Amino acid sequence: MLLLTLIFVIAVLYSSAGFGGASGYLLVMSFFGIPANVMSSTALVLNIFVSTISFLNYYRAGHFRPNLLFPFLITSIPAAFLGGMFKLSQQAYTSLLYGVLTYLALRMIFFPVLSDKSDWSPRPVPRWAALVSGAVIGLLSGMIGIGGGIFLSPLIILTGWGNSKQAAASAGAFIAINSLSGLIGRFQGGTFAFGAAQIPMLIAGLAGALLGGHLGAINWSSAGVRRALGIILALAVSTYWFKL
Repeated sequence: MLLLTLIFVIAVLYSSAGFGGASGYLLVMSFFGIPANVMSSTALVLNIFVSTISFLNYYRAGHFRPNLLFPFLITSIPAAFLGGMFKLSQQAYTSLLYGVLTYLALRMIFFPVLSDKSDWSPRPVPRWAALVSGAVIGLLSGMIGIGGGIFLSPLIILTGWGNSKQAAASAGAFIAINSLSGLIGRFQGGTFAFGAAQIPMLIAGLAGALLGGHLGAINWSSAGVRRALGIILALAVSTYWFKL
């Protein structure tokens, strides 16, 4: 019940900011001694459903801009597929996971947030930058078992390509598509592991996404949610580094 409750809370918080929540699911599952292949596969399955629900809420609220999604997908989809075929040892996977989680925590706490004032206008997205960043994000996401939107969203905001709500909408779609690509890669590479024991986690994640996606797109500040998530992640990953 503790694991399912944590999955639900993570889904609420992450989906409210346009994310699928894979980094949070992976962190929580690592506390329960779940094998790496089961962790990454379960996180990807949860990601697909949670991020899709989140995206639909942001899309209906009018925050989606196609040019903040499609150029990145050109390279991220095949890269996520290749990343999903990598077979990492438990130690290598754990080290890579916590390294990425530490980066994400710091980014979510400290990256600046653009104003949503009417006189603000976004910068154009260079095609080469979208292709390169999409490939890097996709490969890393497929290897770890996350959708990559948690990298894309800060990138969009830091570069001035879109505001926080637009970044959240793009992140939701990006996560769902890349998670599916990474999942297919795991099928092909023989690293997929998801069974009946993981169904309750999927149900908890769906329930959390339905609530969080609506609140984030309509009511909550995505910047505030990101900072709260960053603080939670920072506290959690610190327990790992202190053990080293």
